[in-house]
Amino acid sequence: MNFARVLPFFTGFLIITAASALMQSAPVVRGQELPSSQPSVWATKPDVTAFEKMENDRLAAAQKAVDQIVAVKGGWTIENTLVPFDEATRQLNATIEFSSFMQQVHPDATFRDRATAMTTKASAAGTALSLNRAVYQALSSLDLSRSDPGTRYYVQRQLLEFRLAGVDKDDATRAHLRELNDKLTDEQSAFDRNISDDQRSITVDSAKDLEGLPQDYIASHKPGADGKIRVTTDYPDAFPVITFAKNETVRKQLWVAFGNRAYPKNRDVLLEMMRTRQEIATILGYSSWADFNAADKMIRNGQNIANFIRQVNEAARPLAQREFAMLLAEKSKTSPGAKEIMDFENYYLRELVQRSGYNFDSTSVRPYFAYDRVKQGILDTAQKLFGLTFTQEVGAPAWAPDVETWDVSENGKMIGRFYLDMHPRPNKFSHAQMSPLLEGIRGKQLPEAALVCNFAAPTATDPGLMDYGDVVTFFHEFGHLMHQILSGKQQWAGISGISMEADFGEAPSQMLEEWMRSPQVLATFARHYKTGEAIPAELVARMNRASAFGRASWVSSQDSFSAISYEIYSRKPQDVDLDAVTDGATRRYTLLTPLPGTHMFASFGHLGGYSSAYYTYLWDKVIAEDFVTQFDPANLLAPAPAARYRHIVLEPGGSQSANDLVKNFLGRAQDTAAFQKWMGEEFEGKQSGN
Repeated sequence: MNFARVLPFFTGFLIITAASALMQSAPVVRGQELPSSQPSVWATKPDVTAFEKMENDRLAAAQKAVDQIVAVKGGWTIENTLVPFDEATRQLNATIEFSSFMQQVHPDATFRDRATAMTTKASAAGTALSLNRAVYQALSSLDLSRSDPGTRYYVQRQLLEFRLAGVDKDDATRAHLRELNDKLTDEQSAFDRNISDDQRSITVDSAKDLEGLPQDYIASHKPGADGKIRVTTDYPDAFPVITFAKNETVRKQLWVAFGNRAYPKNRDVLLEMMRTRQEIATILGYSSWADFNAADKMIRNGQNIANFIRQVNEAARPLAQREFAMLLAEKSKTSPGAKEIMDFENYYLRELVQRSGYNFDSTSVRPYFAYDRVKQGILDTAQKLFGLTFTQEVGAPAWAPDVETWDVSENGKMIGRFYLDMHPRPNKFSHAQMSPLLEGIRGKQLPEAALVCNFAAPTATDPGLMDYGDVVTFFHEFGHLMHQILSGKQQWAGISGISMEADFGEAPSQMLEEWMRSPQVLATFARHYKTGEAIPAELVARMNRASAFGRASWVSSQDSFSAISYEIYSRKPQDVDLDAVTDGATRRYTLLTPLPGTHMFASFGHLGGYSSAYYTYLWDKVIAEDFVTQFDPANLLAPAPAARYRHIVLEPGGSQSANDLVKNFLGRAQDTAAFQKWMGEEFEGKQSGN
């Protein structure tokens, strides 16, 4: 998921202890309300020329605001300095969010190319602002003694971001930093584009090679003119095969194709990106990019990342070993004497263990998860949970024909808009993410965002049945979406949306995943696509019990990804062998054996945007499970805790430190007790040998 701003100016989101003391409760929304409506981002149906004009107009408006600050000669005030600074921030955010989004989703290659170029241009403008000493001096001279806590926190945070950008360096050094940041933008865009543009495939001789897959999957994969069946590396194609296909050769071939996306192109791009980042960090006085990148996050420094990865490994290892023994016993039924499990076998063997050990076949729930019902169920759940109304703008123009536009209202007033771009198409971003498009600002701008997923599209003959994991992903991304929309009533663009420390951003989305396990929630939408029968409570119970199996192994895999992310950015680039790091992390943190001949780093998109901060997913999983303890497990839709969560955690946006968001909601700092309980739930009450 890609929710964080990508302007070089916003290298991350900071902690300032002094300001944190001011934030003991969620800010009260005062003053002018949000606009009652606004045209959608695609209302004018822009072609490439119109898109570029729109973006250039935003950049011009940003520059005009910067010039206004620079023209002030002393006597800096909130009105003549912070107001235009925030306007520049608003315009730059809108420019780069839209251009980077278009380079990932627009169907036309020329449009995507021009969007990539515009991302470079907008990022350069952001870098220039981050290195503008006159603006820094103006902001640092503001008298904030009578300002509200959110405004004080905003300014203090931005001053740190200026320093992290190198604003206090000499002219030559700042010029060089500007060049390096522009270069990094190009490298990151190339890294992302190479992944989305490289769809691979394998062919199988007949449907017999797909034995074990759900019938609806096989029916949707007809032989081509040559009689062969093509299976792509798109998620809806690849993971059902990797999970269910009995033919090991087919699973292995697809795993290799999937693991080699964007290779070898992205090997060189990633190495260059690592060199650029290391040079930036060195100039700014940090020993590594990992240290620099952590400086404004909850975790604070690279050593804390390494410590966290180690602590997670120590907690997960004993449970993961028990799970591994169960997987190995399952494999031994057909491979007597087996001693290892290859990474490509993990999904398949886990499915077999769920069937043999938990009496649960994950294909058995697919008929209850038709895409349209799931979509409506998640919309209904969010509306009830957060007290909102969603209304589709039927026929609204968008960048692709199947994109939906939805208005978000509360008490009859529109408070935001979102877009659903949910199905695969050639050269589209191939994973799942929430993309912010506009930050909400009281009296000025409604928040807008898009969900980008790749679920199988329903047709007249195929309801688009979803796997359990697909539905969890949908809940996860919708959690990001609600965070973006509900935090959109701030006074300032710079503290609106998901703008707190970047290593908090996954917590609200991971928390909402738990709603997928609620029989109460599932009963509202999970119905058999043929009979209309509600999903049986007994099946939900078996599904939940089986889904608890493998959690420690999942944590170990996430820990290995966190280690890869950290290790390549905590060393000198010339000392990093990318294949050795990825292979070593898999062996060190998981119990799986990596399949030779794959180069997963090339398609590990987070190495671009998240860089050294992939640990965020586990860091926030700890927080998310802690958050869930504040809800009634028997009634996850109860309004009182949901309203409290919305008010204390989601609505403040970046107006206070994430540490304070957590403390204000929990009444204490986060701890690992709930996470440990969640991870070991499957083994509760069992002896170690069972």
